[in-house]
Amino acid sequence: MTLPLKIVIAQLNPTVGSLQYNFDKIRAVRDANPEADIIIYPEMTTTGYPTDDLVLNSHFMDQVEARLDELVKDSKKGPSLLISTPYRQDRQLFNMTLLIANGEVIHTTQKHHLPNYGVFEEKRVFTQGELPNVIEFKGIKLGIMVCEDMWFDNVAQHLKNQGAEILLVPNGSPFQTDIEDKRHELAKSRVKEIGLPLIYVNQVGGQDELVFDGGSFVMNAKGKLTYQLPVFEEAVCDLSDETHAPRYSNEATIYKALTLGLRDYVQKNNFPGVLIGM
Repeated sequence: MTLPLKIVIAQLNPTVGSLQYNFDKIRAVRDANPEADIIIYPEMTTTGYPTDDLVLNSHFMDQVEARLDELVKDSKKGPSLLISTPYRQDRQLFNMTLLIANGEVIHTTQKHHLPNYGVFEEKRVFTQGELPNVIEFKGIKLGIMVCEDMWFDNVAQHLKNQGAEILLVPNGSPFQTDIEDKRHELAKSRVKEIGLPLIYVNQVGGQDELVFDGGSFVMNAKGKLTYQLPVFEEAVCDLSDETHAPRYSNEATIYKALTLGLRDYVQKNNFPGVLIGM
């Protein structure tokens, strides 16, 4: 599939609450890809995910938004950035995606469907957003769906009705058995319903009891996978070069999930190591 823009996807491993570390990662990808039209980051790249009550702390949110302001100001040149972050608007807190271009925020998308099951309790933390609007960017109409919004047909159809030409989906989707196939089937359902290509960018890394497995991908308008990034590792991919990462067996996948989860739990908490009693 030939994409209409020079797009880079950044499958990153942020750390919850470590703002300097996370923003340094964002800038590193931006600075390494000066010729890109747009870089797409996963859900909640600025803060890590899930944020839980951390974003209810006003001082923490002051710091998030101050760093975002700095990022916007120093992004006057180079690629545009699609950044997912907690964000306050009209005295409400949203799970928000910002499109930053030429030193300005030119478009915002609020997450519409807030998951409230299993490990998720976003309805307690965030305000439900309105259905998103498309944004025309360099002659292409972009439709942005945030994670859970891909699970429901109304968001994709709404964007299609507004003339969207491609769907961009930042994600913070944790690992479970067979989740890769489930995501592909879900994306294929949306694509076949509306006939638009889709770019899915997932977070990677361990956070407490959760593991995010990455596995970002691109699907063309016919539902065929044209790009597949690896699982359980960071990856930055220029979509002008086709990539198909290998699939692992169920046993290898579980082993990689356990390894990543333990390693990140130790390293992100700054523990000196692990002692195993045999």
